[in-house]
Amino acid sequence: RTLEHRAIVNRLHWMQEAYGLGADDRVLQKTPYGFDVSVWEFFWPLSTGATLVLARPGGHRDPAHLAELIGTEAITTVHFVPSMLRAFLAEPLPALPSLRRMVCSGEALPADLVTAVHERIGCELHNLYGPTEAAVDVTATRCEPGQPVTIGRPIANTRTYILDASLRPVPIGVPGELLLGGVQLARGYLNRPTLTADRFVPDPFATGPGGRLY
Repeated sequence: RTLEHRAIVNRLHWMQEAYGLGADDRVLQKTPYGFDVSVWEFFWPLSTGATLVLARPGGHRDPAHLAELIGTEAITTVHFVPSMLRAFLAEPLPALPSLRRMVCSGEALPADLVTAVHERIGCELHNLYGPTEAAVDVTATRCEPGQPVTIGRPIANTRTYILDASLRPVPIGVPGELLLGGVQLARGYLNRPTLTADRFVPDPFATGPGGRLY
């Protein structure tokens, strides 16, 4: 895939508006740079004056190391893929009073993990969703115990539609396909014009030229 700079900038600006990092925040960077989550782990704190704390190489696979690092470095913001979050919560965790917000993405977030985070850590928990064909994430929601876990609502300058095979909106309760629009979309697949044309289609709801859906 090929992404535009404005998609990444939009994503970072939205995250700051939504969560508001300050100079006293400390973000843990643990995701390998080959994964898109690393983009916001690196550039969100650096663009807002917060502190970036790097995990040791391979540390993203070591729950004990992460727990120690979050505690000793007073981390306030951390990301977990749900399966790694489960492994993290299986550790005999110390108190982590500095942790303010946890972001989950990359897999479906089970409801029992939402409950466990609130009971054992007590920080905010946010569930984000986005396919490879967009700039990191396109929807987000804050999760609370006892509530259904959803993918949330579109982030800034992003649109979501539930459509039928003819790209018509389906009624509430009728199954359809989730299509995405807005600045977060990739340009397409690198050197694969046929696949790009098949997956990125003209947006029938666009108010200007060049709108596409994925």
